[in-house]
Amino acid sequence: MKLTAGDLQVISRVAAFHALKPETIAHVVRPGYAAVLRPRDIIVRQDDPATALFIVVSGWVKLYRNNSAGEEAVVEMITSGGSFAEASAFAGNCYLVTAEAVTDVRIACLPADHIVRCIQENPAIYMSMVASISEHMSYLVRQVEHLKGQSGLQRVAEFIASLTRVERGRCACALPYDKTLIARQLGLMPESLSRAFARLRTIGVRVNAASVMIDDIARLRQFATDERANARGVLRK
Repeated sequence: MKLTAGDLQVISRVAAFHALKPETIAHVVRPGYAAVLRPRDIIVRQDDPATALFIVVSGWVKLYRNNSAGEEAVVEMITSGGSFAEASAFAGNCYLVTAEAVTDVRIACLPADHIVRCIQENPAIYMSMVASISEHMSYLVRQVEHLKGQSGLQRVAEFIASLTRVERGRCACALPYDKTLIARQLGLMPESLSRAFARLRTIGVRVNAASVMIDDIARLRQFATDERANARGVLRK
């Protein structure tokens, strides 16, 4: 289906395009199209030839890899304004991950061969693509840092804090997807996630099904980044 004006608004905000002129963006997305997916629909599969890059207009998409034993490792969760497969499409390689819709999803699909031609024609597009790929790399480095340097409890606290833009006081938010997936994303077993939710009650965070109530968001953010507490051994996985 055709891209709508709303789709184009989201596309213009992603890292790969936000620095480009409107007419340049219009040229890049001209052969693009939109697709609507249901939960568990596969968008691309790991190791398939990369034929497009994708921008999430709405909903949540899970990027993951399967090892030889069939075990799933969640690499990243993407929502509105996020993009994926730039590097694979740019280099003409295979997709590095499988992308699966977690919720109802609308995505914009841009053919890889057209993107490559645009890059060859316009250095500004090349630089924007490099910036987007660099942003993804920085995200992955931060994820590794969190897995290595934070306790499981801190990772859960940081995840919950990321669900709201409120800076001070009491607030409420909702878990964006099921708890099993959250556990995989944070490198935890489901039972470890449940224990972390229970322990966060001591600082005024209550998780009930998908609803989250936070008594003091500033306190939660501080807790998530308190390396001194971690060093004292107060927090254990």
